[in-house]
Amino acid sequence: QAQLQESGPGLVKPSQTLSLTCAVSGDSITSPGYYWSWIRQPPGEDLEWLGYIAYSGSAYYRPVFSSRVSISRDTSKNQFALRLFAVTPEDTAVCYCARVHMDQTQSMKSHPSKARGRWGQGTQVTVSS
Repeated sequence: QAQLQESGPGLVKPSQTLSLTCAVSGDSITSPGYYWSWIRQPPGEDLEWLGYIAYSGSAYYRPVFSSRVSISRDTSKNQFALRLFAVTPEDTAVCYCARVHMDQTQSMKSHPSKARGRWGQGTQVTVSS
């Protein structure tokens, strides 16, 4: 069974870049057919898909975030990463990484809570000076 674990700083200052890493065990991030996602949940709001990187290495982003988000991977370490640029306090959220099969990508984009897959436990990120 794949296991995912998020890591990164819990506190980021406004205007800085948030960087998170998702370490994967029990599966390879190059496994055909799988997509590796970043999702967040701001306080009091629903889960929100930020983007994913495919097994092929191609990355796809939620359009509203496309200018502020970058997702990359390190196949030698079997991990993938999120960078969110120019953060504001409104970017405070619990951030999750997840693995879904390609048949769940539409659900992941529109209703992440309904997408079947493997999720990390989540990590709190607070943007504050």
